[in-house]
Amino acid sequence: MNLKSLGYVLGITILASACDKYKTKVNENGLKYQIFEHDDDARKAKLGDIMSFHLVLKNGADSVLKDSYKDKNPVKLVLQAPPFKGSFEEGLAMLSSGDSAKFFINADTLFAKMMQPLPPMIKKGSEITFTVKVLSVLTSEEFQKQQTESAGKQKSVDEKTIQDYLAKNNLKDKAQHTASGLYYVDEVVGTGANPTQGDNVKVHYTGKLLDGKVFDSSKNAGKPIDFQVGVGMVIPGWEEGIMLMKKGGKRTLIIPSGLAYGVDGSPGAIPGNSVLLFDVELVDFTKGAAPAAHPAPAPAK
Repeated sequence: MNLKSLGYVLGITILASACDKYKTKVNENGLKYQIFEHDDDARKAKLGDIMSFHLVLKNGADSVLKDSYKDKNPVKLVLQAPPFKGSFEEGLAMLSSGDSAKFFINADTLFAKMMQPLPPMIKKGSEITFTVKVLSVLTSEEFQKQQTESAGKQKSVDEKTIQDYLAKNNLKDKAQHTASGLYYVDEVVGTGANPTQGDNVKVHYTGKLLDGKVFDSSKNAGKPIDFQVGVGMVIPGWEEGIMLMKKGGKRTLIIPSGLAYGVDGSPGAIPGNSVLLFDVELVDFTKGAAPAAHPAPAPAK
């Protein structure tokens, strides 16, 4: 066989291999899928593992329902037993770290199994496609360790970011801070007592990124928001900052990401690991129910 013939045969072999690699297949439960990348030696996901992956979710060829690449926010999900045969979770369980694949699920079946009506923008009988690129597969212990280490590093990054912001805006002499890393600058101190855990507060606010871009404001609704403070209804930076205020007080909270929306941010509005600014006004507050006391332990016999 001459070199030309050998090259032709090799080309045909490579092409056939590539076609087989991207071939659409159907498993025993009716799940239709394509595998783009797969490593037999990589770590395969098991039930209970935390998978981190990029996801492009589409209805048809052009209708994008979710794109984690665009959001810059990979999906993190605890792999659970498939809720029905041929589900997306069943497809994820086929994958290992570094793998990429596409899964096709009938929209009627998907929403029927979720016990939800078919949304108006999704045609009856259409296919929902899940294109996945697995970034990591971790046990819950490994995930917690990674999160703790990442949070420690980010806290130092946020502190520097805040110091740079204060210096740039001539606020170093005006800003106060707490042990948690929260900073605040008072415009009006207010009078009276501070709200305590469980109190009902009315707060006007405007939330901004450090570049001044507004992502949310109670002024748009024309009225302050009401919530119970100190019980986890708002981000930790708000909990602490509001309980340090007095009625009528106005201040700017400078909140590190660990006391705000963390590594995930809020897709479409707040990037991950963002230091945030909140201009807040404590309009009023009323005493709420005291936090439930934990029962005293029974005496040892």
